[in-house]
Amino acid sequence: MRAIQITEFGGPEVLRETELPDPVADPGRLLVDVDAAGVNYADTHTVEDSYLARSVLPLVPGAEVVGRTADGRRVVALTDHGGYAQKAVVQEHLAHDVPDGVTDGQALALVVQGLTAWHLLRTSGRLAEGESVVVHAAAGGTGSLAVQLAKAFGAGRVIATASSKDKRDLALELGADIAVDGDPEGLKDRLIEANGGKKVDIVLEMTGGPVFDASLAALAPFGRLVTYGMASRTPPTPVQAAQLMGRSRAVVGFWLMHCLGRPGMYREPMAEILAMTAAGRLVPRVGGVYPLSEAARAHQDLRSRQTFGKLVLDVRA
Repeated sequence: MRAIQITEFGGPEVLRETELPDPVADPGRLLVDVDAAGVNYADTHTVEDSYLARSVLPLVPGAEVVGRTADGRRVVALTDHGGYAQKAVVQEHLAHDVPDGVTDGQALALVVQGLTAWHLLRTSGRLAEGESVVVHAAAGGTGSLAVQLAKAFGAGRVIATASSKDKRDLALELGADIAVDGDPEGLKDRLIEANGGKKVDIVLEMTGGPVFDASLAALAPFGRLVTYGMASRTPPTPVQAAQLMGRSRAVVGFWLMHCLGRPGMYREPMAEILAMTAAGRLVPRVGGVYPLSEAARAHQDLRSRQTFGKLVLDVRA
């Protein structure tokens, strides 16, 4: 089969197309003929071995696939690795049937980024009706879905941040009440101003560094900052317990892997967001489709912040 494999850690340049033996599915697993694979920001960390889970070489990256099983089911599934290939083995309980009316790209947008957005708001952020929500990188794969879900879940005001006017316009189109520049300089004040002069209740943060710092400073008493990435690859200022106690604020970390295998945390929210998508109440955006052979270009575009929505590798191309 054709696949993208890395034999050394590094940037996009280490992603190379090759021929590998077809994988074999052990009991409890399914072999999927892959039609398309999703590209996540986490994949860029996996390739350079800077992710939360360490990588082992050689490696076929890719944590999400959509395709057909031997009995003809069209499924979307999470994988341990191995998604950037014509065939992939997935755990049976992590394969979800895709409803009619949901495209391959939409399904791929939901299985990691959609589930993440759902849990950021429901599980970690504990969004209550009427609360304000800041969504950083609101034109990205997770952010564009979090904007829509926050509105659907009853947020009082959704404040989007993004790095360009086009991306801010997209966030507004998706339902954000206001969109501001995500540059860390002056960010705290822009967030408070965007919330009518009041500090904010929830921030969904995946940049790290000074964006994290400004977001924490913008939190109201009993506010929650949910951190789920470090796209800047710069750690924030260490958080002191006294800072949190003194203003009754919380910092909550989130990693989707901890939801897998826990009752009610995978199949149920996945079914909900797939049904919302099939009904047109949630619109995952596909920002780019690349041939499998151009996986390196997809990573390069993602890291350069030139993309929006979900990036997809067309494995058939």
